[in-house]
Amino acid sequence: MSIKSKFKSFFALEDEYEYDEEEYFEEEVEPTRPIKPSTKQNVVSLQSVQKSSKVVLFEPRVYAEAQEIADHLKNRRAVVVNLQRIQHDQAKRIVDFLSGTVYAIGGDIQRIGANIFLCTPDNVDVSGNISEIVSNDEYSDKGW
Repeated sequence: MSIKSKFKSFFALEDEYEYDEEEYFEEEVEPTRPIKPSTKQNVVSLQSVQKSSKVVLFEPRVYAEAQEIADHLKNRRAVVVNLQRIQHDQAKRIVDFLSGTVYAIGGDIQRIGANIFLCTPDNVDVSGNISEIVSNDEYSDKGW
C-alpha cells in the first residue's frame, strides 16, 4: 500500500481527482516576467491639493470667548480679533491669552489697527505692513 492510498484512507479522499506524480513534476513551468509599472501615475501630491482656508472674525464681549478664539487657532485657522467693544482690562487679558496660544502653536500675532489683532497659525504667512494713519484714536493712548 502506497503512502498516497494511506492518506486517502485516512482523510477519506476517495472522490477527488487523482494525478500521476511523475507527470505532475515533469511539467515545465514558464518563468514569470516582472510586471512593468504603468507610466501613468495616479498619485497626487498633497501640496498640489488646495484646501480652502478660513479667516474667522471675532468681536468678543467677555474674556471667556478667548478660549473659542484659541480653538480656531489650534484648528489652523487665521483669526481677526476686534477688541473695540470690550473693557480695556479684559482686552489686555485676551491679548495675553492669545499671545500664549500663538506662541505655543508657532504662529504669529500682529496689531493691524486700533484694538484689532490678526492671529495666525504656523501654516499662514502674512506679508506687508499696516501703518497707523490716525494718531488721534481714542484707544491709541492706552499703550497698545
